[in-house]
Amino acid sequence: MQKRLAAIMAADVVDYSRLMGEDQTGTLDALRQLRKQLLEPVVTAHNGTVIKRLGDGWIVEFPSISDAVACGIKVQKGLIGHDVIRLRVGIHTGEVVFEEDDVFGDGVNIAARLEALANPGQILISDNAYHSLDAKAADVFGGGDKVELKNIARPVAVWQWPSNSQSNTSHTTQEPATENAPLELPDKPSLAVLPFDNMSGDPEQEFFIDGVVEDILTTLSKVPSLFVIGRNSSFQYKGKSVDLRQVGRELGVRYVVEGSVRKAGSKVRVTAQLIDCHDGQHVWAEKYDGTLDDVFELQDHLTREIVIQLEINLTEGEQVNIWHQRSGSPMVYDAYIKGRGYYSSFSRQTHRQARTELERALEINATYIPAMVILGYSLVDEARFGWVPDRVANYNKALALAEHALTLDSNYAEIHNITSYALTFLRRHDEAVTAAEKAVSLGHDNSTVFHMAGITHVYAGNFSTAKDYEQQAGRQSPMDVNVSLIELGRAQYHLGEYEEARLQSLAVLRTDPDWLTAHTLLVSSLWRLGREDDAKKIASNTARQHPKFSVDRWSRGFPYQQEKDLHHIMNPLRDAGLPA
Repeated sequence: MQKRLAAIMAADVVDYSRLMGEDQTGTLDALRQLRKQLLEPVVTAHNGTVIKRLGDGWIVEFPSISDAVACGIKVQKGLIGHDVIRLRVGIHTGEVVFEEDDVFGDGVNIAARLEALANPGQILISDNAYHSLDAKAADVFGGGDKVELKNIARPVAVWQWPSNSQSNTSHTTQEPATENAPLELPDKPSLAVLPFDNMSGDPEQEFFIDGVVEDILTTLSKVPSLFVIGRNSSFQYKGKSVDLRQVGRELGVRYVVEGSVRKAGSKVRVTAQLIDCHDGQHVWAEKYDGTLDDVFELQDHLTREIVIQLEINLTEGEQVNIWHQRSGSPMVYDAYIKGRGYYSSFSRQTHRQARTELERALEINATYIPAMVILGYSLVDEARFGWVPDRVANYNKALALAEHALTLDSNYAEIHNITSYALTFLRRHDEAVTAAEKAVSLGHDNSTVFHMAGITHVYAGNFSTAKDYEQQAGRQSPMDVNVSLIELGRAQYHLGEYEEARLQSLAVLRTDPDWLTAHTLLVSSLWRLGREDDAKKIASNTARQHPKFSVDRWSRGFPYQQEKDLHHIMNPLRDAGLPA
């Protein structure tokens, strides 16, 4: 491990996911030219060294702050008028730590935080950097206002180039706001639980800390009088410095819960705050100290305090339903949250790792239903995507697991989702719909419940119901576009709403350019809209990116109850030129 003072520049491409979704080849070509013709020559000319490449960004070290600033300005000026690429840049001077192939420390962290705050075409530098410049170099910067940066102890004065951001020209002008209208607040108290900060200094504790937060979120979501944003949206803010008022607008909630966890040996400290997004004021804050054996009681105490602060009165039956399910052991809980983390990564390998952890949890506590739920989803996924040799056996294992779990708690909504999920892919659609409706009746505030029910209804041919459920899932988890939008798009497609389906496909591809389902839905939607040339172009790109693709093989993964519905969405793929 090596420590030294350095000037650090962090640079990142603006709207990289959207650019890749719209034109992957063109974006990659533009990035390649940027590196070879502008970034790398300018970095070299100013004695810089690229110490980390992040796909759409770079961390660069310089021996002096004047070199870093001169390089940043020259790169930004070189991009004026560029058709594709725009950058955000943050610069700081401070101590950095080099260890093996990685670099970290406040020198890197502050530069990265400043880059994230910058407008397209702008450079933000820290007060340290600004006061290390000579008068002439510093004169081109304006501002100096103090800003709180996430996980940085003290506010940092920030200086900007150009000195007056309103005088920027061409591409450096911040784009006009394109946000949708703010989401309407629900008619009951609404909140999001953001990821808690890891204060342990140990990255290995992330699983544990995320598990603590997810457990709090899950418990609160069971309170009938609360509207709680789903995990997949609230965790979009993990590791980011955010304005909580902006979070409230983006998620459509009045309150946000944030906090931190410090775990050292068997000791745990949890701090939490409830904040009103309307004015950014703290409604309530508290600190809890305990041991690993106390962590469940700490979580329950925290959730109860939040409910009390929001002036919600629970009936005795509601209290029993919300707080009775516990793992009973830190070992069970540790295996469960690791399994859930692996499952969320969603690949053949991580599903296998998830099953190992979840089965380990159930070996210790055979009645722990949360572990059964994730294991049930994993069993169906493995069969659905062909990751096991005997698909039917896996579906039946999931059904047996759900049946056993129902003997323990028949009111646990997601157990019924496992049943509907497996039955859908066994093509037992009437039974699947019954199970999905039972899940919806129990999971009033669970985005996953509505999403899984939406999948069931799409394949059963109940497209209006599927559309309603996926829209509800989207409202419960508005940042989790890939999960709900692709099924919403398919429902809209079958309802003849082809333009809406096209837009949903594009929204998904902006965040995941490789999602094949979104590519095929886009092709079919364009074909139905009469935009045949556009459909053929997308189909050609899809065939080139997926040389083993065939429509017949692809269609086997779509268990529609009605053959005509399958043909309706698959035929345009053949017509547009994808291999039959």
